[in-house]
Order: sequence, then structure tokens, then C-alpha cells
Amino acid sequence: MSVLSQIEAAIGTAYVLTGADAAPYGKDWTGAYTSTPMAVLRPGNTAEVSAILKIANETKTPVVPASGRTGLTGATLAEGALMLSVERLNQIAEINPAARTATVGAGVILSNLHDAAEAHDLIFPLTLGARGSAMIGGLLSTNAGGSNVVRYGSTRGLCLGLEVVMADGRIMNLMSALHKDNSGLDLRNLVIGAEGTLGIITAAVLTLRSKPKAYATAMVAVSSLSDALSLLHRLQDETGGGVEAFEYMPRSYIDKHMELFPDATAPFDAAYDVNIMVEVAATKAEDAVPNTDGSIPVVRALEETLGKELENGRVLDAVIAQNDTQRRAIWKRREDAGEVAFFGGVFVNTDVALPLDKIAAFEAALTPRIKAIDAGASEVIVAHLGDGNIHHTSYISRNDPEVMDALVEAVEDVVQELGGSFSAEHGIGVSKLDTMKRRKDPVALDAMRAIKAALDPNNILNPGKVIPPK
Repeated sequence: MSVLSQIEAAIGTAYVLTGADAAPYGKDWTGAYTSTPMAVLRPGNTAEVSAILKIANETKTPVVPASGRTGLTGATLAEGALMLSVERLNQIAEINPAARTATVGAGVILSNLHDAAEAHDLIFPLTLGARGSAMIGGLLSTNAGGSNVVRYGSTRGLCLGLEVVMADGRIMNLMSALHKDNSGLDLRNLVIGAEGTLGIITAAVLTLRSKPKAYATAMVAVSSLSDALSLLHRLQDETGGGVEAFEYMPRSYIDKHMELFPDATAPFDAAYDVNIMVEVAATKAEDAVPNTDGSIPVVRALEETLGKELENGRVLDAVIAQNDTQRRAIWKRREDAGEVAFFGGVFVNTDVALPLDKIAAFEAALTPRIKAIDAGASEVIVAHLGDGNIHHTSYISRNDPEVMDALVEAVEDVVQELGGSFSAEHGIGVSKLDTMKRRKDPVALDAMRAIKAALDPNNILNPGKVIPPK
């Protein structure tokens, strides 16, 4: 029997897509990475995933796992490979309010989990612009970040347990809801962020949190990034760590956003170089119950803090959302970042992490290096300033691979000089393989290769991704 015939017998012919039926799966959200899979497989449970991998391992057929295909690094390229979509593993098995956990399949869409948690007055705090299509399996496989990392951490910190199908089809059951488990190597966190190169995640136990009772959301203009960080620290101190988002949008980002979205409005009447979106959440009832004048305490507290900062000159302007419509408009400006970065011309996009106090130095050092490579280039930055994650895009004057490579290396140089990381939350995929080879500690790379070889000796799991060849 052929590979596909064996798989059809295991999961059903209707769930093995080929030809025109498989074609849409060969393109990711960016459109930058396209491939033609041998077939797209849509298993309906973990046992079927296991059966697929047993067949693939025995026949040495590569398998590329895919979720919502909202990634930005080409991690789901599957030329001539079997693409295994987890979209049918979309059951929310349990919301446990007492333990504040959710047990979910890898194909659960993030926004659906948000809705299920909200029905119990809880939240799953990971949020990002692609929440309407991104799936739990992909979010775990890339250790996704998003806009609320400053308060809740990245996906790895929100996961208690995993179910993983290994390369040979064996099922590794790590589906614990324990907050402490010191029983040997941390295999859960090894698989999270591995982009499907060590095993295919089929289910997870995730942590839920109390739903905030009120939000205070504002756009704030400040004199400098140093003043922005001072504001962040002051707000954290005064709210007991209640800052949920602290996002940096410089003038270049605001201008580009308004160019691409003609119906958008400017955040302020005047234009400022340093614009911050801040959101503070109240979990205590007394911070959310309206005062006698109708004001919300958490909003009033933010107003008072910003007022004091206006008086001392560190804040130049501020606009606080007065209702949910205004709050959503502020968030949309930030969540349009994907379109701003990827649909604005010929570009080089990077995703880096830096110590919080080095972000201004990164900007100052990088701009002249970019201009030296391409005098006609322009830059746009948007950043999760609260956790030091910068998304830097260079729009270049010509489609020249040598210029693109030089710009990437310029970013790498500055990041390395400042003690940062060339990958913060998007993963490695294929787009950062060269960077991994150049910049990752060689001993660490050897360790990764050894782990990959031990767990996937036939190299069938998402081959050619994450770990560069020696």
C-alpha cells in the first residue's frame, strides 16, 4: 500500500486532501511562504495522529504540523511533505473554574477559548491580533507572546500540561494540572516552542485567570523612551502590577498606519515621536465600582497618575478611553501591526528582544547602519515595551536579496551588542535559520541537534525548520 492509502485506511479518505483540495493549505497568512504538500491530513483525535506518525516514521515520510497558519516565519512550509492539520482537534474538553484550568485540543481557536473562559467569568490571558484564527497548538509550538506578556507571561507560562505524539507514533501523556512537578526533565517546556520538530502537540491543560472587572486604557505621548519606562514602573507600583499592556508606537508607525488605513484617526491632535498604549486592569471590586460622580476608580487612578506626569513634563499628552468603543479603537491601532509590517512594500521584518533600558539605544544605533546599507530605506517600529520585544521593519528602496541580508545582519549586530535576542515571539521557522547559525551559541546548537536526533532519528517532524544544519 502507498503511504496515502495506509493513512486513508487509518483516518478515512474524506480527511486526506490532495490536489485542489489541499492547495489552500500551502499558503500562510503572509503569502510569503507557499508550498505544495503531498497531502493535507485532518485527523479527528489523538489516536489518528498516532497512526499517521507511525506510518510516516516507518516510511520516512516528512510531516509538517499546521494550526491556523498565522505564523510569520515559514514554519508550515510543506513542499512534498504530509501536512498534518490539527483543526479537527478543536474540542474544549473542560473548563474547571475551581482549579482555574482549561483542557483543550490543539485545534481550538484562541478566540473560542476566550469565549468559553468568559462564560465562567475567567480569562485565558494570551491575546494577539490573530486570535480569531490562531490555534492553541500553533501558539504553544511557537511559544507565542502577544500584548499581555507584561502581566501574564508568554504561552509557556500559561501551560500546565501537554499531550504530545512523538515521531514514532507513541503518545506522551504530560496532561497534568499541577503547578509544581519536579519529576525529572521538563519535557513539557522542551516541546513548547519547538515548532513541531520534536513532537506534535494534540492537547493541553492551560491556566485561566480572574476576569478583570474594569479596564483603564489610554494613549499617552511622552518625551522619551526613558520617560515611558518611568511611567511603566510608576504604574506597576501604584496598581500592584496591574499593567496589562504597555505598547510603543513611534511617529513612524502612526504615520504608516494612517497611510494604510485611511479611515483611522490620529491618537492625538498633535504629532508626537513617542506614543504609548497603556492598559491597566482592575481585579478588585472596589476598583471597578463607580464613584458617586460616575467615574470608575481604576480609570480615575490612571487619570491622576497621568495628570501628575503631565505636570512634571514627562507626559506630553494623554487620551483616556471613556467607553468600550474607544477602548477597541485604541487596541485596533495596535493590532493592525501585522498589516502595517507586511503589506507596506518591499520590507525586512525582524522580531527581537532587548533589556528594557536598551530599546532607545537600539533605535539610535540601528538607524545609521540601515541608512549606510540603503540610503532610501525607511523604518517602522512597534514594540511590546513592557517586556522589551521590538518588531522592527525596514522598507527598502529596491528588491535586492543582498540588501535584505545586510539589513538583517545589521539588526543582529545591534541586538548582540546590546545583550538581546534575535527572536522574541515569532519563532524560527525557515526565515531565521541563517541567523540561528550565525548568532546562536554553537554548543547550544549542538545540544539541539542531539535532542532532535534522539527524539526524531528519521527526521520526519517538520524537517528543515528551527535547527540549522551543521
